[in-house]
Amino acid sequence: MKGFTFILLLSFNCFSTFGQQNNKITIGTIDTVQSNILNENRGVWVYVPDNKNDGVKQRYPVIYVLDGNALFSSVVALVQQFGETDWNWILPKMIVVGIPSTNRRRDLTPYHVEADPPFFNKEGGKPTGGGRNFVSFLQNELIPHIDSLYPTQPYKILIGHSFGGLAAMNILVNHTSLFNSFICIDPSMWWDHLRFLQATKKALTRERLSGKSLYVSLSGRINGDIDTGEVRKDTLSDMGIHFRGILELNDFLKGQLQNGLRYGFKFYKNDNHMSLPFITEHDGLRFIFKDYLFTLSDKEESDSTFNVAEKLKNHFQKVSQMLGYTMVPPVDMVSEYGSSFIGQKQYYKARQLFKLNIENFPNTYIVYNGYGDYLAAIGDKTQAAEYFKKALLLKENPESRKKLKELVK
Repeated sequence: MKGFTFILLLSFNCFSTFGQQNNKITIGTIDTVQSNILNENRGVWVYVPDNKNDGVKQRYPVIYVLDGNALFSSVVALVQQFGETDWNWILPKMIVVGIPSTNRRRDLTPYHVEADPPFFNKEGGKPTGGGRNFVSFLQNELIPHIDSLYPTQPYKILIGHSFGGLAAMNILVNHTSLFNSFICIDPSMWWDHLRFLQATKKALTRERLSGKSLYVSLSGRINGDIDTGEVRKDTLSDMGIHFRGILELNDFLKGQLQNGLRYGFKFYKNDNHMSLPFITEHDGLRFIFKDYLFTLSDKEESDSTFNVAEKLKNHFQKVSQMLGYTMVPPVDMVSEYGSSFIGQKQYYKARQLFKLNIENFPNTYIVYNGYGDYLAAIGDKTQAAEYFKKALLLKENPESRKKLKELVK
């Protein structure tokens, strides 16, 4: 059941889309799942986009974030900045589910390893190997719980750092259908003296991964003592095996184009293991959604006869194929373009866009408000008033009320 509100107090300027409650700024809620598989209550942090301004009931892809206590807020910030601010539609609006760790060495490791020096000794190896139960928890308890309570679409992304990256790689290989895309940040491919890496390579040779995306990052330095430019020759240092494992994985995946996996990799020379997550989250999400962004050329922008609405429809048909479900052009995107073309007196473009919005969202007040703006701009005050009235029938709002009053006075 839903728990108490997760509060983030900020001393700097914040996104206007953050919820406000009791003079505090909230970015989500803490929900609780009673896990019979793990035999414990698991708290999860959930962010859902705010669509109060457009009034459209929407469903969203979901990003699941391992080590949510450390990474949740940064992923939410990226989703808001690149998917919800005006004229910034690099990413779709998305739900973010942060999964805080209670015992990460237990939950995030694929199988038990007695000891794996230099990373841990026999004592440190005792809790390892709970990955099978943790994946079962995700598949059979957490994801169904989220789908039952929140407005989700079937497209799912998994983000993991270090052991979390190891867990994400294990899920890609052994539970492929559970997620659509994966971001593995400095993953612990050294696991079990690189034996997990070898098993991963064999599995990826067999698997057909068409429609899956994977982005992997490698930090340039760990603890300030190893430069990855020398890592391929490094067989002596404690951390050399960490770098070599990821580089070997990258070498292998670059040669596996036949398995259908869409793969991206970057070496971040100036970042260490702990500074790497935020920049990788940014680059990984932009890699996954590279083809989501809609753009117009200068010629299309200036040509008053160009049918922007038709290009938008065609673009989001391709986006729908990528995501695996039907996604129409977002109402706020179409409204912003329409209003912009009214300002430029390109009324044909504006009319086509607002008509597209009415076609896709006939029960939403904002689309009639927009078409009313178009009609008022071309001087058809009678019809404009009718559309503002339609908007008000669907939802009383001060914007449409003010415009209607100005037309009939």
